[in-house]
Amino acid sequence: MIVPVTHQCPFFVIDTTCCYETLYVLTNASILLSSQLPDFLESLKVKKIVLVHGEGFGAWCWYKTIASLEESGLSPVTLDLAGSGFNMTDANSVSTLREYSEPLIELLQNLPEEEKVILVGHSTGGACVSYVLEQFPEKISKAIYLCATMVSDGQRPFDVFADQLGSAERFMKESQFLIYGNGKEKPATGFMFEKQHMKSLYFNQSPNKDIALSMISMRPVPLGPMMEKLSLTRERYGKGRRFYVHQTLDDLALSPDVQEKLVRENSPEGVYKIKGSDHCPFFSKPQSLNKILLEIAQIP
Repeated sequence: MIVPVTHQCPFFVIDTTCCYETLYVLTNASILLSSQLPDFLESLKVKKIVLVHGEGFGAWCWYKTIASLEESGLSPVTLDLAGSGFNMTDANSVSTLREYSEPLIELLQNLPEEEKVILVGHSTGGACVSYVLEQFPEKISKAIYLCATMVSDGQRPFDVFADQLGSAERFMKESQFLIYGNGKEKPATGFMFEKQHMKSLYFNQSPNKDIALSMISMRPVPLGPMMEKLSLTRERYGKGRRFYVHQTLDDLALSPDVQEKLVRENSPEGVYKIKGSDHCPFFSKPQSLNKILLEIAQIP
C-alpha cells in the first residue's frame, strides 16, 4: 500500500472494486520507484513533511499528496486538528488556536531533539502553521502555505476571508452558517457551509469523486480559533523560512487578489503558482502540487 501508517487511514484509500492483482502491481511499482530515487533525495536532510489540513477538512484530504510524496521518497505525515477528521474532540469545545493546534503541537514536541520537519498548511491550516512556527521555530525547517492564511502579527485567520464572508462582526451577527453548540442564548461555537456553497467555494475544479468524499467527510469548523488574533514576533516566527503556493483565477474561497496581498505583506522566501486549480489543489492539481513540494524540499 502507498498510504503511511502514521495516521489512521480512512476508507477512501481502498477501492473495493479492484482486484488483488492490481493491488499487487501497484505495490511493486511503488517499491520499484522507491529503489530508484533521484540522487538529491538521498542527500536531503529533512524528508518528513507534515500536512496540515484547513477548515472543515481532515487528514483524509491529503490522500493523493501522501501517495505522491511517498513514491518520491519523502516521508509525509498527516494529522487531524482538534475537532476535525477522526479527532474525537467536540468542535464546539475548541475555543482557541492552541486547542485547535494541539495535535500538531504534540507532534512537534515529540520529535527527537535534532529532527526538523517541513510543514504544509492549507487554507486556515496556515494559521496553525504560523502559530507553531512562533512556538517551535527550531523544529521547523520550512513552512509552506498552500492557498493559506499567512497572516500578520495581530491579524485573525478569519480576516483573510473578509472579501468572501464580510467582516467578522457582520458574520457573527448575520451569517446563516453559524452553529450554537451551547444554545442560541450563548455565543456561536462554530460554522459550516451548506453543501452547495462548499462545492462552489472549494471544489469548482475538483473531480466528482473527491467532491463526494468531501461532502461526507467535512465537519463543522471551530469558530474561536478563526477569530483569534495571532501574536507573531520577528525573533521567532520572523526567522522561519516561509513559502507560499497559490492559485490563479479559479480559487473562489480565497481570491488571487487576497493571496497576492498576503504575499506582499508577509514577504515569504519563495512564491509558487498552480494554474487551473481551485482552492483544493490536492484534489484538482495533485501532480502540480507534488512537483512544487518536491522543489521546495530540495532548496538548501
